[in-house]
Amino acid sequence: MAKPAKKSDKSSKSGELMVAQNRAASHNYLILEKHEAGLVLHGTEVKALREGKANIRDAYVDFRPGGAWLVNAHIAQYSPGGPWNHEPLGSRKLLLHKSEIHRLSGRTEAKGLTVIPLRIYFRGGIAKVEIALAQGKKAWDRRQDERTKEARREVEESMYRNRRR
Repeated sequence: MAKPAKKSDKSSKSGELMVAQNRAASHNYLILEKHEAGLVLHGTEVKALREGKANIRDAYVDFRPGGAWLVNAHIAQYSPGGPWNHEPLGSRKLLLHKSEIHRLSGRTEAKGLTVIPLRIYFRGGIAKVEIALAQGKKAWDRRQDERTKEARREVEESMYRNRRR
């Protein structure tokens, strides 16, 4: 009887392969709602993403008459690509339903919110982007968040010490 094949370490339970993550997003923005979008890529962009060569820290989503576009996302050039390589900082089209595009663009124009990418990943071999409708935090918001985190950490630590006695 044959043994079942081991799953690779790269794939998680849901079959997603994480490529890039915007770790500063939760620090700089208040995340209101999240959406998943497809990503239109060229061949060398896909190969560079599979190597994990992407940075979305300064990226944002821009709404144009043609749809939603991921702007300022850096996908490094694929070294064997030669003359067929892509532009590292080029705009990339996002695949969203028309109703989602209208709703998100309306909320960004009316309330001063922004749409930022949180992470890029592969699901079933297809590149996806998790985007979020976000509101920028002020300096005092960040300080308040730090205070609440520190207070929660102290409470948990004291409860742990009391249980040990």
